[in-house]
Amino acid sequence: MGPQVALLVGALAGCLLPARGCLMCDQRVVEALDSLDKEYLPTHMAPERHKEVMETIRHTVRNFWDLPYSEDTFMGVIDEATMETSVLGFLRSVRLTTNSGIADDTFVKEFSWMLTLEKAAFQRNVARFQREAFCPNKCGTMLQPLIWCSNCKKELHVCRKPYDCGVRHVNVHEKEDMILDCELNWHKLSEGLTNYSFYRVWGSNSETLVYEGKQPTLTKLLVSPEDAGTYRCELGTVRSGPATIIHFQVTVLPQRIIAKTMPMSSTFATRAKAEEEIGVDLSPTQEPSECSKPESVQRGRLIGLLIWCFLLLIIGFVTGVLFFRYGMMVDSINSWFGTDKAAAAQD
Repeated sequence: MGPQVALLVGALAGCLLPARGCLMCDQRVVEALDSLDKEYLPTHMAPERHKEVMETIRHTVRNFWDLPYSEDTFMGVIDEATMETSVLGFLRSVRLTTNSGIADDTFVKEFSWMLTLEKAAFQRNVARFQREAFCPNKCGTMLQPLIWCSNCKKELHVCRKPYDCGVRHVNVHEKEDMILDCELNWHKLSEGLTNYSFYRVWGSNSETLVYEGKQPTLTKLLVSPEDAGTYRCELGTVRSGPATIIHFQVTVLPQRIIAKTMPMSSTFATRAKAEEEIGVDLSPTQEPSECSKPESVQRGRLIGLLIWCFLLLIIGFVTGVLFFRYGMMVDSINSWFGTDKAAAAQD
């Protein structure tokens, strides 16, 4: 192995930023590296270099767990979503590199650069998880499933915050429905949760269980002034102690007064909206209807009768003329035939 190759192999081991990762915890990554070792490198790398290059690649990927602990960037654990994002990115990069068909020194150089980029991407992913998704509960106790990068074990991490999540003020009108929602956005991400329990709180530290079940809401139909007061919602866990406690202060307002109005047609409503927008009265100017006056009705009927009489008169005149002309034509034909017969008799 020449000095240039030794330099490239050394760069492969030391080019990556210090990072601690979990990629080798995923079986797909292990299978991709095995395929690289048994199928790709035997035909794209000299036999005497194959083993050393592959060992360096495995060692580099395995050392993804080498990132200093920090509350803002990494605490040695990640969730399944971050793991999936990092694994898919790594597999895609390996596939692109092998599909290119590069070999020997070019392969070592390109694969080293690819691993550098993937480790940087992994570091960004875990830092984003630490900021946004690690123990996202602002109150209560969350049991968050996490993967420990040091041993690849998936365990529940207890995110402990104050149980009391405050008081929510709810106003509802009499004769309307009251809905109390006890679900927080991280409840669906947590494991080990049991039932929601709603209590009606009375004076002197006494309370009555109103509902218990999987639904996070309490609905009271057609409330009355007697429903006003304090309610408490508690979400249980498989462990001791509740996950969250939320209080609701319900105020029942007087019944709404709804004025009854005549429904307007869609055409009238559209015209009214247009008038409001442009400030112009679009109502058509309505002239007095002729049909509303009896005199106009009689006058129209008389005019129609005269028109029909005139038409009948014209039709009769035309018919008479036609018959008159027809009679003259018949006489003319008869006289012509008579003349011809007389001439024939003289002959």
